[in-house]
Amino acid sequence: SYEYSDFKNLEFDAYMVMSNELEDKSFRVLEVDNRTIIPHSLQIRMLITASDVIHSWAVPSLGVKVDAVPGRLNQLSFFSNRTGMFYGQCSEICGANHSFMPIVLEAVPLANFLNWLNK
Repeated sequence: SYEYSDFKNLEFDAYMVMSNELEDKSFRVLEVDNRTIIPHSLQIRMLITASDVIHSWAVPSLGVKVDAVPGRLNQLSFFSNRTGMFYGQCSEICGANHSFMPIVLEAVPLANFLNWLNK
């Protein structure tokens, strides 16, 4: 689940797209139905937590990995200096359906990000 609390309290869930529903040139077990959109060339701050077990929010191509722990609020900061897609997964042995927790960040220009927020 993702929440953009600074912008109209936008909230959504991102679930893995099943193999039989994938479009061409999509990555199996890594594609999600709702990508997390971020503006590139701006510092991004995320607050990470969990509600059930320990998870690990990891996007290796951005050099980001932080544990999501129930009852704790962890903060991370990162910077994307280019547009594009950044893929990651939960990298903690957290129980059932662990391998089905992909993360997709889409870095877009600031104008596109603001247009996306207004939709």
